[in-house]
Amino acid sequence: MPLTLTLTEGVLAEGQEKVAFARLSDAMLKWHGLTGNPAVAPNIVGSIHLLPKEHTYAGSKEASVAFIEWTVPAFAFASRDIQVGYIEEATNIIHAMSGEMQPKERIWVNVVHAVDGAWGIGGVALTNAQLAA
Repeated sequence: MPLTLTLTEGVLAEGQEKVAFARLSDAMLKWHGLTGNPAVAPNIVGSIHLLPKEHTYAGSKEASVAFIEWTVPAFAFASRDIQVGYIEEATNIIHAMSGEMQPKERIWVNVVHAVDGAWGIGGVALTNAQLAA
């Protein structure tokens, strides 16, 4: 399940992006009751994108931003409690790690659901049922 963390340079102290990525991943597993799950944990993958301030925008104006985006099977983030809880925790992680300098209003969390059967791991197209098993 890929996590894409996109930040304006300077939102977090240099090197802390990796810590944020791990904390966001751990929170996702926690909210889904999957902490320590040996099948799911190795499939938490992703990337960190650091962009100069002149390349990030909010309200159509240059601004420091943080985007937390998950691409997951349809059964992930399906519960309203998980959605609300994770989004609040993820926002608080970035806000706190920025020394409370990054406004919560400029931290966005987005979840994209993959089409059933179009989830590929190791060259194998898996359905939601196969993933859940």
